[in-house]
Amino acid sequence: QVQLVESGGGSVQSGGSLRLSCVVSGYGFSWNCMGWFRQAPGKEREGVATIERDGTTSYVDFVKGRFTISKDNAKNTLYLQMNSLKPEDTAVYYCAADFLIPCRPTTEVTTAFHYWGQGTQVTVSS
Repeated sequence: QVQLVESGGGSVQSGGSLRLSCVVSGYGFSWNCMGWFRQAPGKEREGVATIERDGTTSYVDFVKGRFTISKDNAKNTLYLQMNSLKPEDTAVYYCAADFLIPCRPTTEVTTAFHYWGQGTQVTVSS
């Protein structure tokens, strides 16, 4: 059984940083596409960043230069380093994994993921 467990969320002030982690179990770590997504109250879930098996990363424009996605294959863990956080980054953040081509944080790809974590809340105050 595949399980994804996020951690690292919390409350920070604007300009602060958080590092999210997602431990994946039940299938190893050979997914060709993994990613981070978020959902704010009253809004649709949206892509934030994705990473391919070879380490190729993709970001949506509103996090470029502020967020970094990475993975540690030995630890079966996916990370999202979030710097210069803004109040509009407030949301529940989810990690996901699957075998998808292409691997991009687009709306179409977001809806195609089958394996999701339970989410971790990130709150940024001004």
